[in-house]
Amino acid sequence: MRAQPAKSSEWRRRFADEARSERPDLSLLCLLLSGEADPQLDEAGIDAAQIELDALAGQLPYRPGGPAQWAAAVSELLGGRHGFHGTATDYQRLESSLLHEVLRRRRGLPILLSVVWIEVARRAGAPVHGVALPGHFVVGFGDAEAYGTPEQVLADPFNGGRLLTGEDAAQLVAQTSGGKLNPSLLAPADPLNIMLRILNNIRAWAAARSERSHVALWALELSLLLPAHPARLRYERAQLLVERGDFLEGARGLDEYADVVESIEPTTAERVRLQARAARAKLN
Repeated sequence: MRAQPAKSSEWRRRFADEARSERPDLSLLCLLLSGEADPQLDEAGIDAAQIELDALAGQLPYRPGGPAQWAAAVSELLGGRHGFHGTATDYQRLESSLLHEVLRRRRGLPILLSVVWIEVARRAGAPVHGVALPGHFVVGFGDAEAYGTPEQVLADPFNGGRLLTGEDAAQLVAQTSGGKLNPSLLAPADPLNIMLRILNNIRAWAAARSERSHVALWALELSLLLPAHPARLRYERAQLLVERGDFLEGARGLDEYADVVESIEPTTAERVRLQARAARAKLN
């Protein structure tokens, strides 16, 4: 699926504006990203997705109690009554990274299901935040500094909202990274970091499918619209353009990246300039 050029240009402008706003709207950023992948998604579709999130929030009880009660209520609603969850096969589908499709299918990757949990709970007034554990995104309710106490509870939307004990969370980290759970891993993930991680997932999905290089390209280009992003993404975009046969634009991007790193990595800059010259040579 490829977005129409005019719509893509306008939605990218909106994506960039929202990402640079004082309080970026996570659900809107996710839906504008979805529009890049799905040409059928229009303004009405975005509105419908936001309305559904509102409607789900309206089904939560009014102030059920502390973090544990909020976590249980949201998990019972989304994982129980509405059946949101994930399976291993969801990692093979681009739709698993698109919010409007996750809302439709009730299936997705851990991070997109967590977006649903966060956005529904936030609308209902819950103290909620994303938690970017290595390899597996989850949701925190309550005080992010109080893990291990009743003031903070973790839930795993991929597994239907299962509430996690300290041992469960430590086991998740060990399984996905081989590391140990420490307080720094439990820091709230802000909307822009969540967006970058979603886009990284999409790039990884496309990298395994050479026929989907256009998906990797737009994921890179959206990443570059975020206010903070790794400089190396510029290099990866330029490389991808060369691989796709856009030698002139790819060479230009390689030279621009070399300019950025020259003062701190002159050897790298020279190597990248050689790559740019090789790309231009393919034009002859």
